[in-house]
Amino acid sequence: MQMLQGNPLLLPHSLQELLAKDTVQVALVPERKGLFLKHVEYEVSSQRFGASVSRRYNDFVVFHDLLLQKFPYRMVPALPPKKMLGGAVRWGGRAPGRPVTALSSADREFIEARRRALKRFINLVARHPPFSEDVVLKLFLSFSGPDVQSKLKESAQGVGDEFMNCKLATRAKDFLPADIQTQFAVSRELIRNIYNSFYKLRDRAERIASRAIDNAADLLMFGKELSALGSDTTPLPSWAALHSSTWGSLKQALKGLSVEFALLADKAAQQGKKEENDVVEKLNLFLDLLQSYKDLCERHEKGVLHKHQRALHKYSLMRRQMSAAVHSQQPEAVQQLESRIVEQESTVQTTELRHAFSLYCLHQETQLVHACLPLTAHLLGAFVDSQIQGHKEMSKVWDDLKPKLHCLFTGPNST
Repeated sequence: MQMLQGNPLLLPHSLQELLAKDTVQVALVPERKGLFLKHVEYEVSSQRFGASVSRRYNDFVVFHDLLLQKFPYRMVPALPPKKMLGGAVRWGGRAPGRPVTALSSADREFIEARRRALKRFINLVARHPPFSEDVVLKLFLSFSGPDVQSKLKESAQGVGDEFMNCKLATRAKDFLPADIQTQFAVSRELIRNIYNSFYKLRDRAERIASRAIDNAADLLMFGKELSALGSDTTPLPSWAALHSSTWGSLKQALKGLSVEFALLADKAAQQGKKEENDVVEKLNLFLDLLQSYKDLCERHEKGVLHKHQRALHKYSLMRRQMSAAVHSQQPEAVQQLESRIVEQESTVQTTELRHAFSLYCLHQETQLVHACLPLTAHLLGAFVDSQIQGHKEMSKVWDDLKPKLHCLFTGPNST
């Protein structure tokens, strides 16, 4: 990791530098005609490594597990679920004499949502400083040989975690500020609040995008109804013959308006999709990052901190047992306890060093989160640009449509 000279705790990464590390695309491998696959494959393309490889969901799982194994004190984003809520993806079957059935629309929506989540996951990992320099990432993004899972596991075999490989691990405590625990508590609370706010923003952005898509459907149906009205061939009754010429011209005008309403629907749908891709996805990316920080804090408390406290408690208990054995003059018990205390002292020392290193990593991960906070400006910019562009395009179509209404206002009712 790039570090400021003289203080390895501080990381001078800007958002632009993090984003520039790599851009990874994740696309569904299209089903080949006449061949029905029983699993989903993804084409993973890395800009940095100039490689495009095929990966399955289980490959992502192995890669994710290895990251947690090698970097237990870093922000490892969570993977999306493998199965739909309430069951597996329902692949179609084939009855005798019948063609293979395709996936249902719900299955396709789930697979698309999972593809987007996998893309966010791999981009967060590829732009994370320690992960970006690790061999397991390079293999995942560039290895095109058979059985990538075995290759990934082989690369991590016997390597140990970051604590075992970092030269500063045993000195991490020397670089921590005196009030590190207070700083940790304050940062955790701040990021929890930021997460809650962005979670609500994401929900509202989803609703805005959804409304644009619903608006597109309504505009399209509005135009179709106008067209249906203009195409009606039901003859007029004799008492309405006086107005037959007026109704005929009105129908002709109404019939032609469906083209403009179809165009309006297309513009509204484009705006909805743009908001989904440019606003909602960026919010989800940031939420995934914040969630990985929350998960890391929880791992710290339930993992290394808990082990350190438990080791201290056990050591304290042994010391009291030793004192009691000495007072009661039990030489054999004293000898056994002395040996166990020496072992426990080693355990306490190791857990204390790991605890300090975990706090050291947490401090750096907090800095990375704050380096990504300017994403807020990108999100707002994307949202405003989407609204401006969408309304401009819609306004032009409405303006083009208005002159075509002039023929509707003829005769004595023209006012």
